[in-house]
Amino acid sequence: MNDKPLTMLCLASYEKGEAFLHECKRQGCRVLLITVEKLREANWPREAIDEVFYMPDHYSRDDIIKGVSYLARTQTIDRIVPLDEYDQETAALLREHLRIPGMGDTTARYFRDKLAMRVKARSENILVPEFVHVLNYDRLREFMSRVSPPWVLKPRSEAASMGIKKLTASDELWPLLEALGDRQSFYVLEQFLPGDIFHVDSIVFERSVVFSVPHKYGHPPMDVSLGGIFTTRKIPRDSGDAVALDTINRKVANALGLVRGVTHTEFIKSNQDGQFYFLETAARVGGANIAETIEAATGLNLWAEWARIEIAGEDKDYELPEHRDDYAGVIISLARQPHPDTSAYDDPEIVYRLNKLHHAGLVVASTDAQRIEQLLSSYSRRFYEDFYTSEPPLDKPTS
Repeated sequence: MNDKPLTMLCLASYEKGEAFLHECKRQGCRVLLITVEKLREANWPREAIDEVFYMPDHYSRDDIIKGVSYLARTQTIDRIVPLDEYDQETAALLREHLRIPGMGDTTARYFRDKLAMRVKARSENILVPEFVHVLNYDRLREFMSRVSPPWVLKPRSEAASMGIKKLTASDELWPLLEALGDRQSFYVLEQFLPGDIFHVDSIVFERSVVFSVPHKYGHPPMDVSLGGIFTTRKIPRDSGDAVALDTINRKVANALGLVRGVTHTEFIKSNQDGQFYFLETAARVGGANIAETIEAATGLNLWAEWARIEIAGEDKDYELPEHRDDYAGVIISLARQPHPDTSAYDDPEIVYRLNKLHHAGLVVASTDAQRIEQLLSSYSRRFYEDFYTSEPPLDKPTS
């Protein structure tokens, strides 16, 4: 086994992953960051980064392959890690090209492509909503005649709720497809299932889920993207929902083939039959301050643990640290004010305050799950009065 310090090449199209970078540096790694020109002045933790390289904001696959290959002439790159979901396919491409260990193109598609992950899950007898690839028009007509509306038209490779359209009649689909033109095949049409949305955030090592924590959203992320306040909270581990989620989450992780890393996976509990259906997954830390919420409840920082797993790789063991099993929740809203003042929210359970332009947000933690519910319910009402504003839903991410 080679004990030489590893060189970690991190890709970031958005400003995130500070704890990941710090943990890599703390463990003696050489840390390289590739980001885009628009983030040149971002608040990166420069003390944890040895060198930063900048790509044009709209670089091509060929650009990044040539750029990293040139870098590799003088740097021995041991790991390539995408800090954002949008960099996952690029990281896989580079690993394949440079023959560096880690997730390759095929596995990466299962954690990025909403069609690929659904096809694979269904082949492994995991419940998924009915869906059809937006490709063959006869199959689309058959799907819409067989599956009752509403349906959702989803981009295969966008993150979160970006670009999703809800349809209530077949006549609504065709103008959308006409507008998409040659981009139609990059979409999937899916049955809309009413129900509560949950997410499970996991640590995976050597194909085994070694840590997971189940959460329930206050409102579906798609609804929040259309205007609303975002909340999520950890649910009791011994509840029926948590037990069922643990089982299906392990099946999904095993089916999609992640060897090591972290996952953020979403499920819906159908109002119709009470069963959990797999919606989508990503091999990344959850956004919207979910990492801070998990750390508040457990003491584990998923960014740091992800770094430790990447450093361990296939040659070393990873040991999950001791952690708590408390409760936490988060509330986030777009704010009318550029710098909203949350000082009037002074409950002792508040452990984190969001510092982001035109956003108000709090993370609360307690040993009592019911207390978290009470706080999020109260704060939701107050946030609407104190801060809330809305803007048109985005088809593309801005940060």
